[in-house]
Amino acid sequence: MLTQSYKNILVGVDGSDQGNLAYQQAVEVARRNNGRVIVAHIIENKVYTMMGYSSLNDGLLDQETESAKEILAECSEYAKKVDFNQVETVLTYGVAKEMMCKELPEKYSVDLIMVGQTGLNKVERLMIGSISSYIIRHAPCDVLIVHPEKK
Repeated sequence: MLTQSYKNILVGVDGSDQGNLAYQQAVEVARRNNGRVIVAHIIENKVYTMMGYSSLNDGLLDQETESAKEILAECSEYAKKVDFNQVETVLTYGVAKEMMCKELPEKYSVDLIMVGQTGLNKVERLMIGSISSYIIRHAPCDVLIVHPEKK
């Protein structure tokens, strides 16, 4: 019988319903396993343009940073509301899929990554790729995909 327990659960949030649901589920998995949740918001400091990549300008970066802080504050509030205090928030800059698969799992000894099912359509996935699908293929640990709740 498998008795895998997860002590360090990484979940990325971006303000989307899928990300929020993955975070809420991560809190419950951590609670059952006596673990902690590392909730991360990664700001991509390169943006896609028609000609490739360009760096975000300072004003846009400041705006994005403020928005990220609000999202992470909401995560902290949710944890307090459900009486769970093993949450660490992380705001970082870089390529989201690289951060979620390499840097953050190493830094926090992550043994489970939880991601929301992407809302991208086929064309969007082809253009920008799905972070979730990249994580599934490249993660150094187990990955759990949180499907949207059926109404």
